[in-house]
Amino acid sequence: MGESGLQTVVVTLCAPGPDRAADGEALIAAVASASGSETAEVRAGRVCPHCGGTDHGRPWATVRGTGYGVSLSRTTGAVAIAVAPGSVGVDVERVSRVAAAPLDAFTSGERDRSAGDVGLLAACWAAKEAVLKRDGRGLRVDPSSVDVDVAAGSARFEGVDHAVTVLRPAADLVLVVAAGGLPVVVEGTVSGGA
Repeated sequence: MGESGLQTVVVTLCAPGPDRAADGEALIAAVASASGSETAEVRAGRVCPHCGGTDHGRPWATVRGTGYGVSLSRTTGAVAIAVAPGSVGVDVERVSRVAAAPLDAFTSGERDRSAGDVGLLAACWAAKEAVLKRDGRGLRVDPSSVDVDVAAGSARFEGVDHAVTVLRPAADLVLVVAAGGLPVVVEGTVSGGA
C-alpha cells in the first residue's frame, strides 16, 4: 500500500449517532476529510485479529489503496475518531464517569502522581486505552500494566515509553491520542456536560 502523506493525527470530535452504522459513516467522513478525498473513495471496516470477525474489532481504512491508521472511541455524548498516517489509538472519556472507576485499574505511581485529582486519573485511564488500542490488543491486556505519567506525556507499557497527547476539549471531557508523538489536530466540538 502507498503512503498517506498525512503528517498529523486528525481527531474528529462529534456527538454520537444513533447506532454503530452511524459511527462507521462518521469514520468514513473523517478519513475523507483528513485525506482530502471523497467519501466514495474511502473503504473502511472492522476486523478482529483473534477471530477474524468483521462485526467487531479494530477499525481499518484505505483511500485508493493507501492505508490510514484509524481509531474510534465513544463515551456519553461524544465520539472521537482519529485518522493518522500510521498506527493510532484514541480514547475519549467523561471525567465524571472515571471518578467511579475502581482504583485497581491504576498503578501506585498513577495514584501518587494524581494526588486524588479525578481529571488526572481520567487522563490516565484514557491514555491506557489509547496505548492498548494502538497496540492492537485493547482491553484484552490488563490496563494496570500501563503506567501513565500525564505531566510527561508518556505511558510505559511492556518496558517501552509511548508518547501520548492529553487534551481537555470540554470541562468534563478528556481526550488522549497515542500515535508516536505526532502532532494532533482536533476538529469539531461537543458539550462539556455528561
